[in-house]
Amino acid sequence: MTGENEPVTSGFVARYAGRTYVAALGPGGSEVVLFDEEAREGFEAASGYWRAVVPREDLDALELVRTVGTFGGEPCLVLDVSEENGEESLHVAYTGHSGLKAETLGYWMVDHGAYEVVVPREEIFSLRVERVPLPLIPPPAEP
Repeated sequence: MTGENEPVTSGFVARYAGRTYVAALGPGGSEVVLFDEEAREGFEAASGYWRAVVPREDLDALELVRTVGTFGGEPCLVLDVSEENGEESLHVAYTGHSGLKAETLGYWMVDHGAYEVVVPREEIFSLRVERVPLPLIPPPAEP
């Protein structure tokens, strides 16, 4: 598997000052932390990488990137990719609406209503990377 449809773990990316960065939401609702492997103006060193906290509204774009597909005809979210003895496996979470169906497919319950399973890559179909745009102006804080 190569290119655009290669499974990745879920996470955020942000476009800021003409560059795209791996990002995290917070520490407050109106801020985003940007990460880079190189020193950049406005970034501070932090355990082998560089980070900067910027106001969310200063970003050019903010997206949630996630890899999704289907397993047993039901939707799933790719959590991790592993390889053992040359065989690629995907650790996936069930995103359907039936716990009984998830258990029938071999998922195990990891928390109330949350199911996961590790299966060979070839058992996952319609594998694709989704990019979900997020608003640059965060929702108002609850009182």
